[in-house]
Amino acid sequence: MKNPINTNKYYKPKQLKLPLEIEKIIEISDPVYSFCEVVDYIDLNSYFVKEGYKTGRPRYNRTNLLKIILFSFMENGYLSLRGIEKSCKTDIRYMYLLDDMDAPSFATIGNFIRKDLTDTIENIFIEINKIIFEKENVDLEHTYIDGTKIEANANKYTWVWKKSCITNRDKVFNKLTELIEKINKNELMLFGIKFETRTEYAIEYVEEILEKYKEILNIDENKFVYGKGKRKTNIQRNYEKIKEYKERLETYAKHIEICGEKRGSYSKTDKSATFMRIKTDYMGNDQLLPAYNLQIAVCEEYIGALDVKQYASDMDCFIPLMEKFNQIYGKYPKYPIADAGYGSYNNYLYCEQHGMEKFMKFTMFEKETKNEKYRNNPYRAVNFKKDIEGNIVCPNGRKFKFKQEQHVRGNKYGRTEEVYECESCENCSHKQECCPKAKNNRTIRLNRELTSIHKEVLGNLNSIHGALLCMNRSIQAEGTFGIIKSDKSYKRLRRKGLENVQLEFLLVA
Repeated sequence: MKNPINTNKYYKPKQLKLPLEIEKIIEISDPVYSFCEVVDYIDLNSYFVKEGYKTGRPRYNRTNLLKIILFSFMENGYLSLRGIEKSCKTDIRYMYLLDDMDAPSFATIGNFIRKDLTDTIENIFIEINKIIFEKENVDLEHTYIDGTKIEANANKYTWVWKKSCITNRDKVFNKLTELIEKINKNELMLFGIKFETRTEYAIEYVEEILEKYKEILNIDENKFVYGKGKRKTNIQRNYEKIKEYKERLETYAKHIEICGEKRGSYSKTDKSATFMRIKTDYMGNDQLLPAYNLQIAVCEEYIGALDVKQYASDMDCFIPLMEKFNQIYGKYPKYPIADAGYGSYNNYLYCEQHGMEKFMKFTMFEKETKNEKYRNNPYRAVNFKKDIEGNIVCPNGRKFKFKQEQHVRGNKYGRTEEVYECESCENCSHKQECCPKAKNNRTIRLNRELTSIHKEVLGNLNSIHGALLCMNRSIQAEGTFGIIKSDKSYKRLRRKGLENVQLEFLLVA
């Protein structure tokens, strides 16, 4: 009889065992399966441009690369390139997504994001959304809108202010005028030539003056003197000043061009970032920081549309976000619900044009609804009564006469407001309560259309439906940013430039 063989002494804990499929090891409740169910439904190869054959090492499967990138952002909010590389080597779920492909390096992942995803990520985001919205039967009629300002990847003390550039440029214009007048009087009078002075100087005109001045007086820059003990001539001083003013004008023109029409500042280390006030003031001195304004439109807890803007005000971001929503889904939401940052004259009229109900608060909504003293204040222009003849009358019984109609500042629809002036505020017993700072007669501006819109908005928001929508907005829109910023610890951007920030936010979303 043979002795029984004890196999236990040959067993090792790390010995390879069946089953060999990774799929059997991952728990059935893991989100990687739901992720694959959605992503595999899309033909991702159609979003990547096919390149010609190249010699060398075969490239990684771009579909698998996209899967590990989207899954890492879904799990972590934001994960560094080296973090994704490490997960591919150590996390069994990433190995499952790679499908027997070697773990890519952080450089490969970075090149793929930069070269392949910059132009296609938004279309992939839209495609994934359409699949989820169709499967979950998401309601697109109710859209909850919110924005947040996130600090840019830029240095804090690299600001350029547009107003300062314009002020300094005007000072250079004045100095140029004085210098040209001095040159005309002292040096060019003998030649019978005179340079024209202007209120504003184009850089080309300053260059022309510099060339003519050099040609008329036969200036040779090689003969200019510098340093201690050397005395410059008046001609050298004037020539160098003109040259200095030209360079300063070029600098200011470049700064103003980068800022554009709607921005008042930018950062030198990220020229697309604008200096804004951020709620999380970790510096504790109410300092402006370089940031971007991130906008989202949430439908039943899903981000339906998003946008990245350089403007500090949410009012300017509403129309572009709704246009993007319409471009994606082919219609506008019937109930766009937003806070007081979006309630402007332009946005209300835009809603009227596109069949959207007005459920956006305006600036003084809280006071209008909760502060009875403010709402019923008899000295507010909207509370002034009219006499039998139809004239506006103040609480003291004095008439307001129509003065003029003027364009509403920043209005895109050509609307105007009416300006009225009191017939006399002299010796009025109500002056201290009515208009204590007015030196002359009180002037009021009435926009009857905007006042009626405000009444409509108040009626909408004070209804049961409006109250429920406002409560739901704070849960869905603000809750979405709460998950992104607090739960996922995504509080500062990693990439620079508007296009790259858009790409990063789409990956996070």
